[in-house]
This record gives sequence, C-alpha cells and structure tokens, in this order.
Amino acid sequence: MKKWIITLMGIVILGIVSLFVFVESRWDRTYDFPYPEITHSLDSTVIERGKYLVYGPAHCASCHINIDDYESMEAGELIPLRGGEVFNLNYGVVVSYNLTPDVETGIGGFTDGEIARAMREAVGHDGRILPNFMPFKLMTDEDVVAVISFLRSQKPVKNPIPKPVYNWSGKWKISTGKIRPRIIHGTTLPSIKREATIEYGNYLVNNVANCVGCHSMATVEYGEKKYRFGPLSGGVIFGGNNVNNTRYVTPNLTPEKQTGMIANWDEDTFVARFRQGRVYETSPMPWGSFARMDEVDIRAIYRYLKSIKPIANKIEKTVYQPGEEIEGS
Repeated sequence: MKKWIITLMGIVILGIVSLFVFVESRWDRTYDFPYPEITHSLDSTVIERGKYLVYGPAHCASCHINIDDYESMEAGELIPLRGGEVFNLNYGVVVSYNLTPDVETGIGGFTDGEIARAMREAVGHDGRILPNFMPFKLMTDEDVVAVISFLRSQKPVKNPIPKPVYNWSGKWKISTGKIRPRIIHGTTLPSIKREATIEYGNYLVNNVANCVGCHSMATVEYGEKKYRFGPLSGGVIFGGNNVNNTRYVTPNLTPEKQTGMIANWDEDTFVARFRQGRVYETSPMPWGSFARMDEVDIRAIYRYLKSIKPIANKIEKTVYQPGEEIEGS
C-alpha cells in the first residue's frame, strides 16, 4: 500500500515538474511575423491625419498616457504619448508603452515596419507578443502611415516602461497558444474613402475605434474570437467584481427595436450624444477622444450600426452604482 502511494506521489510530482518545465521553456516565445512595407511621411497633411486618429477615433491617447494626465487629455490637451498607464489583467500586469520617438525608452529606435507590425499583429520589435488591445489588423496602409508619421513627429519624452509581468495563468496561456497574435480574416486596403457611408462606418467600428471590442461579449482563444450573442450586442462589464465600485455594462448597439440602445435614435441625436462627451466620470468609454471625431466619421458609424443584423440582448442597466448587483451577471 505504501509503495503504491509513493509511486502515485512520484507520478504526480513528475507531472507537476514536467508542466512547470514545459511552461517556463515556452512562455517567453517569439513570433516571426513579416514586417508590413510601411514608410512614414514628412508631409504635414499626413501627419495631421495621424494626429486626428491618435487623439480621436483610434483613441491611442486613452491608454498611452499616465492616468494623472487623463482629465487634461479629455479636455483637449495634446498630452505626449509617453505611456505609463498600468493594466491589471487576469493574466498579469502590463504598462502602456512610450510612443514618443525617444530612442532609449520609446519608439525612436524602431523601424517603421516594427511599429506597423506591433499595430497590426500585436507582435513587438523583439518578436514577443504584446497585449492585444489594438484593433488595427485591417487598418489601411494610408492610416497606418499617418499614425506612424505623427508618432515620429512628436517631441521625444524619456520615460522608461517596465516589461509585462505575466502570472502563472498568463504564462500557461502563452505557452499553449491560448494567448497568441489575433487571427482576423479580411484584406488590408491601401486606403478608404472618407465619407459618411456604411462602408467607412464599418471600417471605423471594426478596425479603428474598436467599438466591436467593448460592445461584444466574446472570448479570444488561440487567436480566434468567438461571440456569445453576436457582435455589437453589448453586455461587457467594466469595473470588475467589486460591488463597491461604480460598474458599467456596455449597451446593445444593434438596431434591434426592443433592446438596441440606439435603435430608435435618429442620426442627429447620435451625433449630439458624441458631442456631449462624458457624463459619468469613471465611464470606460473614451468620450474625450470620440468627441474629437468629425461629423463625417460619427455619421458613418451611425449608418453602419443601423445596417447591421439586429440582435436581441436586453441590457437592463448600463450603470450600476456602488452596492448594486448587476442583473443577469
């Protein structure tokens, strides 16, 4: 009996050690993704377009600044994108990168191709995976050039950023490929016509502003996204599980008549809501950035949202004050 127990314990210990060795030997893996053929421009019109994207619909400034500067940024100040915002995730802790052209601590030492690959593939200059927050896989070549051109035009700011620290869960998921660069099906266009059309709205919602990222209940494993109900049907909770926090549930943006928040809004009402900006101080929606969008972009987004498949997903409330339990969670 004792021999049997010892044998079993030996097998368990061997399994644990083998698992540990497997994870530790594979989690710090690199990916050999190709570099996009992108070259930045010194043209002032291109740089201005990049600035509009960075501080507007692409809302890069919502993450790549220090949290202490957030209020100033939302008020319209062009805060340098020096990074420093801390994200405590279920798989580890990451800090937003310094996007100023400082050679030592920012992007100044990276090639245009390395920056473009980071934007599109979430693969860093060293081949390691980056936090997959950016929806820019299918951003047009023209807009990627504009963003990089603006980033290179900024004043360099020296601000060293710590590397991501992954917990055991994060290392396990990276080592097994559950966390990996996103697989997004589609074709990257050289450019797209900027006009208030469904086509351009589709581009903004899915490939620039990332409306689909926050307004869709989904899981991403092995690079593939799987929706619970359908894209843009809402239901994502922000604010964590702590009932002492103000928490937010993203609304259903589909045109479903009974449960879609904007289903009965006209276009001017939609535009006016974006112009209004932030109502709740801690709302995760980057209202300051989106309030900077021009009317063409806002109307294009509205027209696209009105064209998509209606999905019935009733969101009882979008704001829960401290102490309130989220219905249906």
